[in-house]
Amino acid sequence: MSIVDNKKAFFDYFIEERFEAGLVLEGWEVKAIRAGRVHIKEAYVVIRKAELFLIGCHITPLLSASTHIVPDSTRTRKLLLNAIEIRKLIGKVEQKGYTLVPLNLHFSKGNVKCEIGLARGKKQHDKRAATKEREWEVQKGRIARGDLNA
Repeated sequence: MSIVDNKKAFFDYFIEERFEAGLVLEGWEVKAIRAGRVHIKEAYVVIRKAELFLIGCHITPLLSASTHIVPDSTRTRKLLLNAIEIRKLIGKVEQKGYTLVPLNLHFSKGNVKCEIGLARGKKQHDKRAATKEREWEVQKGRIARGDLNA
């Protein structure tokens, strides 16, 4: 069950491979994510010292958040992956043109997981071609139904 999707990632990048990573979260963050108060549109993944971090993910704290801590809604969050997967991603990202983007946040066995994608950036003409292809699919569906007015 997906909590939030990053639709912009699919428009801006070709997703070549997907990985499921755990997140290191605080208690108030989990409650806010369960309430759907999270945005990953501007988020991205960086590699520091053979570890992956999610930067720019905005989690809005609930009004009932604890008063003895100061919630930081855009703090850097560590991603948890196997060492083999991290080494594989580091090798790919060091190649020119590859990056890591968060695709969605979802629950898996009660835990919040982040699906990250190994991605290659789209050029402007690739985006235009994808838009034309999508519009053609819609038009084909209309023609097949016999709806010629739209």
